[in-house]
Amino acid sequence: MAHPLSKAWSWTKRILLFLIISQFIYLVALKWIYPPLTITQLSSFLSGEGMSRDHVGGANISRNLKLAVVASEDQLFPDHNGFDFKSIQRAMAYNKKKPGRIRGASTISQQVAKNVFLWQGRSWFRKALEVYFTFMIELVWGKGRILEIYLDVAEMGKGVFGAEAAAQQLFHKSARNLTISESAMIAASLPNPRAYTVKPMSRYVSVKYPWIIRQMSNLSDDPDVLALIK
Repeated sequence: MAHPLSKAWSWTKRILLFLIISQFIYLVALKWIYPPLTITQLSSFLSGEGMSRDHVGGANISRNLKLAVVASEDQLFPDHNGFDFKSIQRAMAYNKKKPGRIRGASTISQQVAKNVFLWQGRSWFRKALEVYFTFMIELVWGKGRILEIYLDVAEMGKGVFGAEAAAQQLFHKSARNLTISESAMIAASLPNPRAYTVKPMSRYVSVKYPWIIRQMSNLSDDPDVLALIK
């Protein structure tokens, strides 16, 4: 007769194997389908903050918004392998000097890994999982799909997820018709869309979005960026 601990370990291994295979199948499937629900979206809904979203393909999102989020969030996005190590080092040095004011250094790829597969938080365990999923989506999806999913699931207002829902709520138009200024305003809100509101316009957004427009102009003739936002 098998020892109870041996039996428990056997079941634990089966469950772990099932979870590993399931997450890999889901990750591969997301190369072609959109995430049906994320933990952040579910949390927003259950907390009563709402969950407005509307899946649209990358072809139905303005090039202006694609350029704006790259200019604002991750200008090296076309070139890195998912991690911007220089920015990470700068953020660590800043956080060491000012522990009360945490600065992040997440790339768009890392943000997608967190938003799609994980939960919000700063634990080392979550960070380790984020590294794994970042590596995998870079390997399986590619840059174009990562940017497309980012614009589909990112929170762009309180309970507002994705480019189409944000465009409709903020500007009463489709995401494919967003102007340079409108796109820059949305991008400016991304670090904290609940605090950095577009309407009414927060001070942070009012200061940040003109800077983003200038960065968009600087990147507008970069061949790697142009290939990504086509």
